[in-house]
Amino acid sequence: MTRTLRPCGDTGLIVELDTLDEVLGLHAALAAAPPDGVVDLVPAARTVLLRVRSAADLSGVARDVRDREPASATAREAGEVTEIAVTYDGEDLDDVAAHTGLSADEVVEAHTDRLWTVAFAGFTPGFGYLATDDDRLHVPRRSESRTRVPAGAVGLAGEFSGVYPRESPGGWQLIGHTDHVLWDLDRDPPAVLLPGARIRFRAR
Repeated sequence: MTRTLRPCGDTGLIVELDTLDEVLGLHAALAAAPPDGVVDLVPAARTVLLRVRSAADLSGVARDVRDREPASATAREAGEVTEIAVTYDGEDLDDVAAHTGLSADEVVEAHTDRLWTVAFAGFTPGFGYLATDDDRLHVPRRSESRTRVPAGAVGLAGEFSGVYPRESPGGWQLIGHTDHVLWDLDRDPPAVLLPGARIRFRAR
């Protein structure tokens, strides 16, 4: 695993990695036992950002990160799984089937057959980018984004699946919808799809 460490401001450290799987492994290892001085971990598609208490902590954190063994896929699959029930009636389900060479039923089977891991969050509060080791559902974004995607819409784009936590614009391929509340400010934490969380989709 190639790791490039770069400073980020006065109290941050960016770790650049080659693959999403390396991000998942390193983030899981750091989240399970954060280095002394780390106050926040922020994974992205090819990086992990570590925020520390003070600049004095950076050198020790950097040494820890360089030596840290990533969590294995088996270790990352341990623990609680959140189930999200989905009605597979999305406007783009047939297009996804055409992109992948699967039937619509086989798209649903592929989406529900695997555990998904929230690789990172972004775009809008509560939106998680979910990844799995199955590449059958890798599809491009829509050529033209929709101006309004309803809350609860379940979609695919690139190597990721996602669920829109609120109504917003979006260009993902929509395959279904859920009534699961993914963002609630009265809940602690407000988001269901936190980085590292494991998700299983269930057809209803």
